[in-house]
Amino acid sequence: MKLNYLVFGTNQMEAATGFYDSLFAEMGATKLMTGERMTFWQGEEYTFALALPFDENPASNGNGTTAGFEAGSPEEVKRLHAKVLELGGSCEGEPGDRGPMYAAYARDLDSNKITFYTMTP
Repeated sequence: MKLNYLVFGTNQMEAATGFYDSLFAEMGATKLMTGERMTFWQGEEYTFALALPFDENPASNGNGTTAGFEAGSPEEVKRLHAKVLELGGSCEGEPGDRGPMYAAYARDLDSNKITFYTMTP
């Protein structure tokens, strides 16, 4: 079994879509569709979506929730982390060794936590 998709809630769909359009362009993911309340991107082995919450309450980020993207190399981890900061996201952990992986942590425009990582030998 493998994870099929991940959805982050947003309170600012236009800004969040622009953020992920730019980030995923760097990662090779393609926008599948944009609907009234959701936007979807497809990567090689995942689907990612942004959504305005169904219950119409404000979206909030989950404490302890992180979406991880395998970057393939330490250089790519650094590049993608820098891209998030360039797009207006914030640093949640500079690129560096973390146990069996090299990783960097950031937050998107809605404070959702994302990480880029690669396993180290």
